[in-house]
Amino acid sequence: MVVDRAGKLYARLVAAVQRPTESGQLWRQVLFYLPAPIPIVGLVALIVGGGFSAPGVTILLSGSVAVAALLLAVVVQPTPLPEGLSAEASVRRSLHRFRQITALRIALALAPIAVGAGASIAGGGLFPLLAALVLAWPQLVLASPTFFTITRARRAMEGWGTKAYLWAALAQPAPVEWPFVTRGAARVREWKAERVRRAAEAGSREDDDASSARADDDTELDPSGLPERLAVPSAEPKAEPANLIPGFPAAGAAPTAARRIPRTSPGAARRKNRPARPVQRPKTKS
Repeated sequence: MVVDRAGKLYARLVAAVQRPTESGQLWRQVLFYLPAPIPIVGLVALIVGGGFSAPGVTILLSGSVAVAALLLAVVVQPTPLPEGLSAEASVRRSLHRFRQITALRIALALAPIAVGAGASIAGGGLFPLLAALVLAWPQLVLASPTFFTITRARRAMEGWGTKAYLWAALAQPAPVEWPFVTRGAARVREWKAERVRRAAEAGSREDDDASSARADDDTELDPSGLPERLAVPSAEPKAEPANLIPGFPAAGAAPTAARRIPRTSPGAARRKNRPARPVQRPKTKS
């Protein structure tokens, strides 16, 4: 009977934590800080040597801080919503104020643990820290979004007559994230992706350098300054311009004298081409 109830409670808790809503996000925040005092207790135990006895002043200091934080977490509630809000504005403000009160209760639960750790180190024993832990750990239950906590917060918000749609606000979709863990994992993935990108760029740069080096090896220059594929081997005679261009004189041929071009005056050419005039006979006198 008890085992069945415990199993059902555990299944409900797991479903609430995995739910992609605002209430699930608040559950994840509370459960993230729930095991936080355990490493603190282990560290303080190593520092003080595992002893429990401590002066009464340190125990009184840690206990009084834990009691004050517990009473403050029980008494403090969200402030009432202002009058005349629309339904959408009421949803937004209700969710914002419930987030604030949850963060405040988590801080009130962790503050006595920090004070108790300092008191234990100063007193040389674990008793101040354990006393603060006994009174501070249940405060995380008050910070969790249970039915009792949500109902009290909704009634406090409706103190001035404005309806608080807190249940609708907590049912809104939200990403499944854990405090510090999700951001840390995202940064690690970005760092790995950056390393892979830089390695790929370095590899491509090395391939380009290797290909350019191979191209330089293929195009070795001869003493004349021309590439190997353009240079003429020494065993073959160089081609003469006379063999390539018709009419171009050979390299060893003697220069020929320039031909004289006969010139004729324009007047002579016109006289030569002009038709002959008829011969006129002198007139006889009668």
